[in-house]
Amino acid sequence: MRYFINISYNGKNYHGWQIQKNAVSVQSTIQDILSKILRQEVAILGSGRTDTGVHANSQVAHFDVNNKIEDDFIFRVNSFLPNDISINSVRRVKKDSNARFDAISREYIYKIHDVKSPFTNGLSMLYGFNMNTELISDACSIILDNTNFQSFSKVKTEVNNFNCKVSHASLKKTDSNYIFRFSSNRFLRGMVRALVGTLLQLNEEKINLEDFKNIFTKKNREYAGPSAPAYALYLNSVNYNSDIYYD
Repeated sequence: MRYFINISYNGKNYHGWQIQKNAVSVQSTIQDILSKILRQEVAILGSGRTDTGVHANSQVAHFDVNNKIEDDFIFRVNSFLPNDISINSVRRVKKDSNARFDAISREYIYKIHDVKSPFTNGLSMLYGFNMNTELISDACSIILDNTNFQSFSKVKTEVNNFNCKVSHASLKKTDSNYIFRFSSNRFLRGMVRALVGTLLQLNEEKINLEDFKNIFTKKNREYAGPSAPAYALYLNSVNYNSDIYYD
């Protein structure tokens, strides 16, 4: 039987999602707990990787188990997981469903604040410049008009292509906080942090809109801005067609 689990985590104490040698990852932490509770070797596959320090409001992973899981599964798993990881829900899916390849869209958000607060430290980026939301909005329209994001991808990334269908890009202000929001069918490694870092350069008038537009045509990471810090980035949601679920 195959199940999807929805997971939240604070990435501060982990070397990203994916299992690594000699490093603690979110994936390995959850796998170890599931294997103990279900009394069989369990391997989970996530919808995608998040880098070291990146958080998730809603990551999705699938795993296979011999027998139907019990009603208290979520309670039992959360009792053993560390406080910075939680299982939010579990749903049985069709046996060939895949958390990574069946995802039809993913959404990331990036949090910025302009007033120092102990309650946002390490969870949002403190930014000391006035935000030109109209200018950023124009830049977001440019993002939506493009499909090749090679200039915003980490170098030495093994992918077949750099094409992404970004369906949403925006900046929203709430009180002293700002939230960048990006939705796409796929994201390249480091893509959102590179986009945010470049948009902040635009906001600080280090580049203009024409420069921003030309970065896409260069297809070279050297022309985009520095990556924004990992600790303010969140995988916010992963979406699937409803026909993969049993209930």
